[in-house]
Amino acid sequence: MSSGDDSYLRDRALDVLLDPGLAHVVDLVCWVEKGLVHVADSKGHVALRATGECTLLAGRDPIVEQDPMSDSTSCYPFAAQRLHSLFADQRAPDLAVVHTGAHCWPERGGHPGEHGSLNAVQSRAPLILSGPGVEARGVVERVARVVDVGATLAHLAGASYDGMDGAPLPDAVPSAAHVVGLLWDGAQCADLLALEAAGELPAVSRLLRRGCAFRGGAIAEFPSVTLVNHTSALTGVGPGRHGIVNNAFYDRVLGQQVVPNSSDTWHSAMQWLRPGVTTVFERLPAGLRSACVNEPVDVGATYSTFGLIRETGAAGNLGPHLPVAADDPHATQEFVATDKDYAWGTQVDAAGLDQMLSLWREDVPPRLTWCNTTLTDSGHHAGGPGSDIARSSMRDADRRLGVWLDLVEERGLLDDTVVLLTADHGSEAADPSCTGDWDEALRKARVPFRDEAYGFLYLGHDVVS
Repeated sequence: MSSGDDSYLRDRALDVLLDPGLAHVVDLVCWVEKGLVHVADSKGHVALRATGECTLLAGRDPIVEQDPMSDSTSCYPFAAQRLHSLFADQRAPDLAVVHTGAHCWPERGGHPGEHGSLNAVQSRAPLILSGPGVEARGVVERVARVVDVGATLAHLAGASYDGMDGAPLPDAVPSAAHVVGLLWDGAQCADLLALEAAGELPAVSRLLRRGCAFRGGAIAEFPSVTLVNHTSALTGVGPGRHGIVNNAFYDRVLGQQVVPNSSDTWHSAMQWLRPGVTTVFERLPAGLRSACVNEPVDVGATYSTFGLIRETGAAGNLGPHLPVAADDPHATQEFVATDKDYAWGTQVDAAGLDQMLSLWREDVPPRLTWCNTTLTDSGHHAGGPGSDIARSSMRDADRRLGVWLDLVEERGLLDDTVVLLTADHGSEAADPSCTGDWDEALRKARVPFRDEAYGFLYLGHDVVS
């Protein structure tokens, strides 16, 4: 299509999406035009430069609140940087539609607990740093970004972080022989800290006694979804550079849908990484070993779970090779029995613990170890933050963390090990009464489009009758 056709279709789609009648499900619509990112809702429209300068174009500023410490669902921390990062890649959509926090869409794959938004609640991942060189200060009034995780891990492990979007945390002093990154997928920052304060996460409390937690956590890149932010955490760059722009997207060059984030494709997800982008594993000085457990962003790791899966060809049929969830002493069996995703997450995380224990029983554990926890995402999707099932998933993860910490302590390695615990995004509870579908409205307006991952609109690629 010509640029005129692009503008015409975009304007038609915006007329639909910004109608006040859809404001209960459409929080924001974002797009790029002449080098500026535009953000609009039914009451206002602004244009953003990458440096953060904002020009009001109509009504009132829809993203005026950007305080990164705010817990408001109408706060959008680091909005300009995050949006410009996304739209820097040609895989980005023509329009990125941001769901309202309340929007409930089970018929399209939605859950009681959701993420993906630009807002602070869905974007805020926990962030804890513990070990030698870290001042024991408990919870501190600080905030970071997920891209800072990669830079911090590289700095701690003695690797270069040159060229990353993130920067090392000031607390991260390279003073340990071993660096461990733990990602509790989908863990909600505020609830994790509340459970720890209540004494319900004793292993996390052990970390805090030797370090600090940021109350503001780590702000995810946009969209605040899994594979975007796993990749950002382990490369230190945003989606506009690493190219994994969503859990599913449309590749205009190939003319096809790409779904790198599923149980069938995780092992091969890194084929979509942009050339020249390096992981923290690749940045380690020569001769230093690394391990990447249950994590698809594994390029350059000495040991990799998904590397083994690729070698054995077991992808898509892992069940028989995993521990039995009903036999797991660390699992909340009530939810193992009633929720298949909880049972699957339990199996995957039990296998992860087995790998972590094996790696750390070696004479010399890896210089850099990374381990992804799956169950916490399943729990938060199933019930939303603060629910029994979400909190049980964090308690289960804490029990497994405690088993690994016991081994580290028994081996006398605590004083040689820095641990960074984080997540890839936060979580927010949907409202079952808040329903609606912008796709239906676009079809009625005869706008041709394809909607990837329910929110990434590529205009003109499918003709809608």
